[in-house]
Parts: sequence; C-alpha cells; structure tokens
Amino acid sequence: MGKNIVEKILEAHLVSGKIKEGELIGVRVDQVYTQDATGTMAWLEFEAIGIDRVRVPLAVSYVDHNMLQSNFMNADDHLFLRTAAAKFGAYFSRPGNGICHQVHLERFAAPGRIALGTDSHTPTGGGMGMIAIGVGGLEAASVMAGMPFEFTMPKVVRINLSGKLRRPYVTAMDVILTLLKMLSVKGGVGKIFEYGGEGVKDLSVTERATITNMGAELGATTSIFPSDENTLKFLKAQGRQHQWIELQADEDAEYSEIIELNLSEIEPMIAQPHSPDNVVAVREIKGMKVHQVCIGSCTNSSYKMMKTVASILNGRTVHEDVTLFVNPGSKQVYQMLAREGDIEKMISAGARILESACGPCIGMGGAPGSGQISVRSYNRNFKGRSGTKDAFVYLASPVVCALTAIKGEIVDPFDTDIPVNEITEPDSFLINDNTLIPPKKDKDVKIIKGPNIKEVPVKEPLEENIEAEVLLKLSDNITTDDILPAGTQVLPYRSNIPEISKFTFKNIDETFYERAVNAKTKGGGIIVGGENYGQGSSREHAAIAPMYLGIKAVVAKSFARIHRANLINFGILPLIFVNPEDYEKVNQGDILRLSDLVEGVKGSQRYLVFNKLKNTYFEVYSNLNEKERELILQGGLLPYVRKKVIQ
Repeated sequence: MGKNIVEKILEAHLVSGKIKEGELIGVRVDQVYTQDATGTMAWLEFEAIGIDRVRVPLAVSYVDHNMLQSNFMNADDHLFLRTAAAKFGAYFSRPGNGICHQVHLERFAAPGRIALGTDSHTPTGGGMGMIAIGVGGLEAASVMAGMPFEFTMPKVVRINLSGKLRRPYVTAMDVILTLLKMLSVKGGVGKIFEYGGEGVKDLSVTERATITNMGAELGATTSIFPSDENTLKFLKAQGRQHQWIELQADEDAEYSEIIELNLSEIEPMIAQPHSPDNVVAVREIKGMKVHQVCIGSCTNSSYKMMKTVASILNGRTVHEDVTLFVNPGSKQVYQMLAREGDIEKMISAGARILESACGPCIGMGGAPGSGQISVRSYNRNFKGRSGTKDAFVYLASPVVCALTAIKGEIVDPFDTDIPVNEITEPDSFLINDNTLIPPKKDKDVKIIKGPNIKEVPVKEPLEENIEAEVLLKLSDNITTDDILPAGTQVLPYRSNIPEISKFTFKNIDETFYERAVNAKTKGGGIIVGGENYGQGSSREHAAIAPMYLGIKAVVAKSFARIHRANLINFGILPLIFVNPEDYEKVNQGDILRLSDLVEGVKGSQRYLVFNKLKNTYFEVYSNLNEKERELILQGGLLPYVRKKVIQ
C-alpha cells in the first residue's frame, strides 16, 4: 500500500508510536518559531526548564504582533526576546522584518520538514510541502529543550483539486472560503488536509500558503501541499533551491476521506460577521456600503497580491467614505514594492501604509468606528477582534478588498468597470536579511527583563477531589479571543500573568475576574462550554490565566485542538459531557464535585459529577492519551519536562 505525503514526512521523523489514526506518536522536529505575543512566555518557559541552548536544528524568535510602543512594556519585551534568542541560540527577526508566517515561508520553510510555531496560523508552511503545526508556547519550549513532539495521529483527508482558477478575479482566498462554507469551522477538527490532483499545478507556493494559512479556521491540525516544480521555482527565487525535494503522494495512497473541489467553478466569496465560515458569494451582497478596508496580514500579503492591489489602485482614489489600510507581510515584499513604485501608487490613491506586522488583524491599531463595516483580506472576523465590539467585519480576497475601497461598496470582480491585471510571481526576490539576526555563538549573554516580565506560574499536581463553583456557562464556538482578548490594552501584559489574568472573559462578563479570585479561596472554579470550546488563536494565555485564577476543569461538548492541548499543558482538566443533553442541566453558580480523579485519570477516564445545588449526577470523560494523562497528574507540561530533561 502506498503512502500519502503526511505519512512519508512523519515516517522520516518518527521516534515513537505507530503512524495510525488515533495512535499517540512522537516525532523529531526540525524547526520551532515563536512570535512576540506568545513567544515572550515561551522563552520564559524555556528558561524555566533549565537548559542553556536550544536542541532543535532551527529556532526563530519573531516580533510581529505587539509593535505599538505606547509605553515601555512592548519595547522591554522586544529586548528580552532579542537577548533570549542570543543566549539560547535562536535567530531573532527584528521588529519591521515582517509577519512570522510570511517571513518563515520566504526564508526558512522547506519541503519534507516538520515545524512547530506558537501561532495557530503556522500551517502556512504547508504551502511549501512541510508539516507545520501551531502549538502553545510551553509545547514549543519543551520541543526546543529536546523533547519530541507528541500528538494523537489525526485523520488524513485528501482535498482533490481539479480545474484552474478564473484569474485574476478568483484567488486562493476564494478557495479556502469555499472550503469553510462547505465544512465549517469545526470541519477540520482531528484532521490533516492534504491537497492533491491536477489543480495543484495551477497554484503557486504563495497561493498554496494562503489556503493552508486559513485552513486553521477549519480547526485542522494542519494542511499540506505536494512539493513540485512550483515549489522549486519559489525556492530558486528565494535563493534556496538546494533545499528542494520532490514530495508527492503515491498513486495508491489511502485517505480517511476524499473531498473533490473544482477550481474552475469557484467564484469570489466573502465571509460575513462574525465567523470565517459564514460565507456567501460576493455577488449576493454586492452594493453594501463599507467604511473601512484592510489589505494584507499573514494570509494575503504576498508580492503577487500586493502588486495586484497596487495595479487596481493605480490612478484611482479610495472612496471618500472609506479608510484603506495596507500592511505588507514582510520587509522583503515591502522593499520590493517600494523599489518598483507600488507603494507610491497606493499612497497616491489614499491608502494608509502600515508597517510589516499583524496590525489590525489582531486589533493592534486600525480599529473600525462604532458600528462600522470593515472588509478585510485577513483570516478572522470574530466579534470584537478588530478592537471595536460593535463593528461588522467581512473577509474577502485582496482583489475584492481593493475594488471595494475604490467604490465604497462591496464589489463583485466579475461585475465592475475597473480592470484587474494578472500579476505573476517574480523570477527572483530581493534578498536582504539584515534585520534577521543569526544565532550568537557566545553563550555569555545577559538576558534583560523589564519590570513587566514576571515568572511563569506552575500548577500543583492533580487533586484527588475537586469541589468548585461553575463560574461561567458559555455557548458554542467560544474563541480564545472571548477567553482572553487581544488588542492594544491587553497584549502588553502577555509576560505578566497576574495582570493579564484580570482581562479573562472580560468581554463576556466583567465580573468574572473578581468572582474567580473569590472562588479560588474556596476551592477554585469550573467553566462549562458548548461545542468547539477554545477555537481560534493558539495563545496559551487563554489557559494560563484561568489556571492562575484557580480554574480546575472545563466541561464542554467538544474542544478545539490547540486550546485543549494548552489546558492540559497547564494542568486544567478538559472534560466532555458523555450525554450532551446534560449541558442543559448545569447552570452558572452550581457547585460541582468530582471525586477519585487520580484513579479516574489513570483508569477509565470516566467521572461521575455531583451537582450539589440540584442534588443530581451526570457523567463526563477526559479522553487523554498516555502522555496527556501524565501531564494532568503532574500539574502540566512544565514540571513534566523539567523532570525529563534534567534527570
């Protein structure tokens, strides 16, 4: 029996287990990278493990999220990240060098490799033919300390592409929006999407990267494309052709499922508020007035897309009712656009050019006005993520965004008098790595920590019994933005857990922090959620802050992959209703008692929960693999790794 691409890469990196769906496997990792919103904590955690040098072939610390320096905190953290990278042997990507996923694709990603990143959009690297998975910071720190990456083998689903895109009006963004419409934000949970078929040849590496980047919104573990002549072409243009290998699935490879998608039938699509899967055809809502347009981010700021936007804006003016923001994804692209006159075209049209950073995508500047409509070429449109709670954010291709900015209303590219030119990828990119600092050989570097940087909190081992109040009952698809918001007010405290914990669930219930602090003195708290609890960002702070506030368990109908892992990494027990209907029988304020937990975790993983206020029982289970059982018993990943690497 032949092998698919995922199996081939995992087999070449396997250190434990069998590559079989549902089995726990451990793999050797080639690359680990962090970004500053999650990386500050990741490097503090690495330091807390207690070794003096990274034990992976490549580690990179990027700065791309917290770029606004309205006080000392972000600047201090950037200095900490630079000195930590120097001390521990990692590359340091300076502020302004670009968004981690795009820079990594340009300068480090290579086919056949395995990469972990402390950001949910790490699967961007799958466009290069590598397995790239988003993880929490502590997971990344443990791998940098020399541990294998252990996870339960997902299903591998083939997306069989045929036909060709109707360029230039239909883009890779429309491909992934179409899949989100088909499959939903829960459609990829427990799965890896592997793309194949004749249609793959029609897509460049940067187009593939757009699709794999936003595959994170499907809830997938990762997504991957083959490595072929298009991959070689991109690597040659980046001066890295020596890193190319061909990587294809065998003709008789097997998959758990096959999904057919004809690129020729795809039309311009748009995601409506407030979820990336609330997708319709652009033609269905064309003519809707808009107030803001944002183009760029790690999803759609390749050279080709930015050149396309510049050609649309050239000689025209952004509508008087619209504010247009553009944030190129990397210094490389930014510099090329500047050299070739495209930045001038954008500025002349009235665009506001931002630095190469995440920016408005994470609510770091560029917030819309009250109740305004914003159309963005980004990957998420969760309520309030833009920085404005009552804004309405739509997601569309850069082509739709640029046309919309000019007209002041949502435009169908097939129904406009503005011509759209087809742009091709360059034969060579401008290579200038002067703001990418290589690892230092001198280990005697002093790590500099500002006053806002605090130590990593560590949880005690699992208690035998838990009796705690239900502090919050939540609905389906609660995001990590709901649990711990991002934005200019919150993110500067990412290295200060006592302070950032004050924002936990703040956008849902402003009383949560005080109630949690009070409950902590009485035995802690429990959170109850619906389906897909914790979808979205990989930020582990959405687990660390609740742990710090005394949350002992989360009971939900189902969990998003990364957040579930983060809960386990910080010793919070993720429990699932055996009977989903029991969700209706639990209310905020109920007191729940779980007994014989240590025995349950070691044994059946089924637990009887007693609701003291209602004098009723219901059953839950934990579904932990062998490693996860150990983590929960020991109080999380940090004490587990300390024991493993320093014994």
